[in-house]
Order: sequence, then structure tokens, then C-alpha cells
Amino acid sequence: MNYTWRYEPPTLEQQEAAKSLARQANIHPALGSLLVERGLTTVEAARHFFRPQLTELLDPFLFRDMHIAIERLNRALGRNERILVYGDYDVDGCTAVALVYRFLQQFTSNIDFYIPDRYEEGYGVSHQGVDFANESGVKLIIVLDCGIKAIEEIAYAKSLGIDFIICDHHVPDDELPPAVAVLNAKRTDATYPYEHLSGCGVGFKLMQAFAIDNGIPFNQLLPLLDLCAVSIASDLVPILGENRVLAYHGLRQLNTNPSVGLKALIEICGLFDHELTMGDIIFKIGPRINASGRMQNGREAVALLVERDPDKAHRMALQINAYNDQRKDLDKEMTQEANQIVERLDHNHTKSSIVLYNEEWHKGVIGIVASRLTEIYCRPSVVMTRSGDIATGSARSVAGFDIYKAIDSCRDLLENFGGHTYAAGLSMRVENIKEFRRRFEEYVEANILPQQVQPELNINAMLEFRDLSHRFLMDLRRFAPFGPDNPKPIFCTRNVVDYGTSKVVGHHQEHIKLELVDNKSSSIVSGIAFGQSAQARLIKSKRPFDICYTVEENTHKRGEIQLQIEDMRVE
Repeated sequence: MNYTWRYEPPTLEQQEAAKSLARQANIHPALGSLLVERGLTTVEAARHFFRPQLTELLDPFLFRDMHIAIERLNRALGRNERILVYGDYDVDGCTAVALVYRFLQQFTSNIDFYIPDRYEEGYGVSHQGVDFANESGVKLIIVLDCGIKAIEEIAYAKSLGIDFIICDHHVPDDELPPAVAVLNAKRTDATYPYEHLSGCGVGFKLMQAFAIDNGIPFNQLLPLLDLCAVSIASDLVPILGENRVLAYHGLRQLNTNPSVGLKALIEICGLFDHELTMGDIIFKIGPRINASGRMQNGREAVALLVERDPDKAHRMALQINAYNDQRKDLDKEMTQEANQIVERLDHNHTKSSIVLYNEEWHKGVIGIVASRLTEIYCRPSVVMTRSGDIATGSARSVAGFDIYKAIDSCRDLLENFGGHTYAAGLSMRVENIKEFRRRFEEYVEANILPQQVQPELNINAMLEFRDLSHRFLMDLRRFAPFGPDNPKPIFCTRNVVDYGTSKVVGHHQEHIKLELVDNKSSSIVSGIAFGQSAQARLIKSKRPFDICYTVEENTHKRGEIQLQIEDMRVE
């Protein structure tokens, strides 16, 4: 991929502010500018950032309708009404359902959970799910990570005497469903000051409010935080503000005392011997939870996440791992097909968007394929397949472009849609695809900025290899957890050369393991360049070149630095 490298040197004033802050915060001078970039200009703000406290969590009763939701939940428990915890089949939905179900299970046995079938019911609240609840004698449904647009379905439930509490974080329409309570910080009349919680995060706030109202000590909520961390990482919500508090302490829980189900997944992923990061969740744990809903039914993932018996959990984790292997095969096959289609399209390189439809594609993998296409072509992508008489699809966006608004501009062509800035789902009649493709492209072309369709590497600082000490690594780790709005810093070092021992590695010889030196020190720094074996000739030419990289800890040599090379080039 041909990246544009962007670096804005700090002004003299910014340099002085960064040096002063680094000195006061006792961190490596080169990292002071990272604090300033994040708007942290005082040592007190830096301390809060490095050590977020659970006492910084916002009052859950700031949510509009929270008092109503807790009153209805208390009444259900007091009357021993049957409660159904209902959620989406992705990681966010499954963790949210597991969180609420696990906590409420302590206070009632008259409770069940429900995950809709991706293929028979589709996304969100379904008539089939409401019928299941009615036949089971359910009087209250707590729906998580979906439901904000289920006006007809919730009205149907209401006619059957079933109440709903909605815990969602997707963008609502002007009209809200007729639920008893709608907890969503993106409501136009919202009173909650932080709108970026995941669906699982909203579920946590409901349980936090329930605990406060019933005098339950906060420490009883702590075992739920590992689920919050998994949700936040997998749903790619911003990791600042309240999400940073939940992610920071959720990772601590995941590393010290994970739930039985998550521990089984950690072991299956081969992650039990090192400190887990948000990256481990994104690339290892999350995809396995997702695979259950993609290949079979997300209920199996929730069952694992609420399981208390280690042996049962291990067997369930093995099954989910098998689903993930199936998913990877399908993903690879469909991405290859999608790439071939894109390359055959007339004028594909002049288009601002990609919209593909293939009625043979597997519904559970189209979201992944959309993500792959967005990464490869750096364009907003929509990938659809057929489900009955309807085309159903997933959309993914590039940095800075709101794909939800793009889809909303075509709402008259759609049967249903929902999502947020960078990811959305949609459905339409098959005959509307051609017009949708035209109008979606028209909107994207008119609204996307040139830099949004050009892959960029935003360089945070220029470093020399002598800066890369053990202390630097330890200070950098204090900026974690990384994610949207708190990205892992990218550094650049100029004029490096191969020490003479770099080599191509990998099953298909696709990666490069590097040992490099620069002209300012005698330090030999190791690195890995994934998927960049085509650059081996450049490295072996002995010509000096520049590298952009993130700084990682070598997983095989604890405490030793390893660079993850993002890109390299000769001036």
C-alpha cells in the first residue's frame, strides 16, 4: 500500500510545553508531545490519563429514562416476572447480554437470554423473538446493542403485555420505539454527557444504576469489566473519557481474574502466557466470539461467556474456535472473489465508493469482506448478499467519513438500516441495488475529502534509535489502552540501514525480520515488517532508508523493544 506520510513538526511553543510536561510527569521527553496532542496540558490531567480511576465513572442516572428503567426492573424482580435479556449477535451484543444476564442472575432464576438468528431473523428485535418471549411468559425484555429502530416490533410486544428497556448506542431516528425506557446517549434529547459508550457499556451503566438503587456494593460489578473491555476493543469505539476508564480496568480484570468463559477463550487463542492488550482482543478473542454468530448462532457465544464450569467452558471454546476456522476460510475465498469483481469493474479506480452484491455470498462474512475492501482500496464499501427476497449488507468506512449519513441519504430505497459513523448494516429490495449504488456513489463523491481516500500514516514524532530505551517502552505503555481517538503512536526514524542480518520469514515468505542501525548510535534495533517482503531488495541494497513504525515489546524477550514497521521508503 502506498501511504502518504504526514508529519507536522511541533512549534517552538509546543516543544517547550511538551518538555515541561514530560519533566513534571516524569516520562521520556519525546513522549511529552503525545500528551499535548491529546489536549492534556497539565500534570494533573496527565496523571488522570495514565491512571484512570473507577471513581471517575459518570452517574448512570444522568441517562434520560434511567430512573424509569430501574423502577421497572425493580418491579419485575419484586414480582418475580420472567425477564429476557436480548441482544445482537456480534461481540458487542453478546458481551452486553452476558454482562446483564450474569449480574441479574444473582437476584432471580426467572431469567433467560436470547440472540436472534442472523439468517432466520436478521439484525435486531424480531417478531420471532417477541413471540418466543410471549410463549415463555416473559413480561420484561432488556434489549442491548440494538432495538433503537424497532418501532413496529416493540409496539407488537407492547400489545402482548411485554415491556422493553432499550440499551443501545446506535444513532436513533426522530421517532423512538414505544419502550418503557430508552437508554441511548445519542438521543436528540439526551442528558448523558458521554455518547460514545458501546452497547455493552450502556448495559453496564444499567447494572451500575441498579446496584446504586439497591445498595449493592460497587465491587460486585468489577467481575463484569472484562466483558466491557472486550466490547470496547471489538466495537472500535473511542478510548477516551468513560470508555478509557472501563477499558483500562477491564483489561486489568481480563489479565488478573477473567471470567471462566473468557479464560477458556484466552487459552484457546494461546494468549495465557503474556499480558493481554486491546490488540489481542481485536485480532484473537473478538473474532472467535463473532464467529459463533457468523457461522451458527450467537447464543453459543453468550452461553460460553456466562459458563461457570471450566471443563464445559473449554469444550465450548473449542467449538467456537472451529467456527472461527470455518469463518477464516470463507473470508479468504469471498475477499478474493470481491477483489476480482472490483478489478473488473469499469472505471473502478475513479469511483469514490465500492458497492458489491452477490447472492451466493455467506451472510455471516460480508461485514469482514467490506472491511477488507475498505482497507485495500481506501474507499467506503458496501457488500451485500441475498436473504430471501431482500438484499442485506454491511458497510464500512474510511477514517473521517460518516458512512451512516451516506446510507441515510438513500433511506427511501431501504427496508431497514442502522449503525454509526464507521460501520452500518442495511437491507433493501434486490431491484433497488442499482439505484442505491448510483446514489450512494453520488453522495460519497460529493462529501468525501481527497485525503480520506488516500491511505495516510500520521507521524507523531521523529526519533533516533538512541531514544528507544527500556524506559521509553515503559513510559509508552502508560498511554495504553490504545484505540480510536487514542491511537498507538507512529514514529519515524530516518536514514537507517540493514545491519546485515535481516531476512524474509513466514510460512509463505511474506514478512521481513529486520535488524537495523541508524547513523546516530551503535544500537541494533530489531523489527518486523508484516506482508512487506517485496521490500527485501531495498533493505539488502545497503542504501539508507526511512521507516515509520510503532514500538512494541518483543513477545519472546520480555522488556526488549521490537519495532513493527508500518512502511519504509528511500528519500
